[in-house]
Amino acid sequence: MFDSFPDGVFTRLARPAYHEDFYRILKSGVGSQDKLERGQHFRERGFASWEAFAAGRWDEALALIEEKRPLYARQFAEAQGLGVVQRRLRVVEFPVTPYVQWELHVLRLRVEVGDRIRILDARTITDIERKRTVPEVVILGDAVMYEVQYDAEGNADGARRYVDPALIAETRAGFEALYADGESFVAFFEREIAPLPPPANDG
Repeated sequence: MFDSFPDGVFTRLARPAYHEDFYRILKSGVGSQDKLERGQHFRERGFASWEAFAAGRWDEALALIEEKRPLYARQFAEAQGLGVVQRRLRVVEFPVTPYVQWELHVLRLRVEVGDRIRILDARTITDIERKRTVPEVVILGDAVMYEVQYDAEGNADGARRYVDPALIAETRAGFEALYADGESFVAFFEREIAPLPPPANDG
C-alpha cells in the first residue's frame, strides 16, 4: 500500500500557490476530496483556539472552537453545492498527543456540520508502516493529489503536487482501504478523548 508514493514525480508549491491551486481544482468538478492526516504534532498559528491551547489555556481553547462553526458550515455547504464529497481519515497514535487531543475537539465540530471523518488507530497499521508512515495527502478526485508539507516546527509549508493518474489511483485505493477500516469519529471520541484530562501543553 502506497508503495509507489515515495518515487512519485511532483511539483513543489509554496503555501499561497498550493491554496490557489487547491481551490481552483476543487471547483472544477472533481467530485471528491479525501484527506489522510498522519502527523501528531502541528502548529496552527492564527487560529485563536490553537493559540489558547498552545498557551496552556485549555478551557478557553475549547470555548473558542465554536467560533469556527459558521465557517465550517459554509465550507461544507459550498462543497455540497459543488457536488464534492469530503472525507477525512485521522490516524491517531497512543498515548494521544496534546495536539491531537485538541484537534479532535475541532474535528468534532466539523463532524457536527456534516464532515465525514473516521479515526484509524496507528497500532493497526504497523505492518503497512514498517518502512515509512502513510503519506499526509489531500486527493481531489482523479485530477490531482497534494502531499502537505510542514517545517521543522510543524507549521504548514505548502505542498508537493502530483498529477500522475496511476499514482493518484493507487493512493486513492490505499485511502479507501484504510478509510473502510477506520472507526466512527463519534464512537472514538466518546471513548478515548472525552474522558481525558486537560493535556500538558506541547504547543
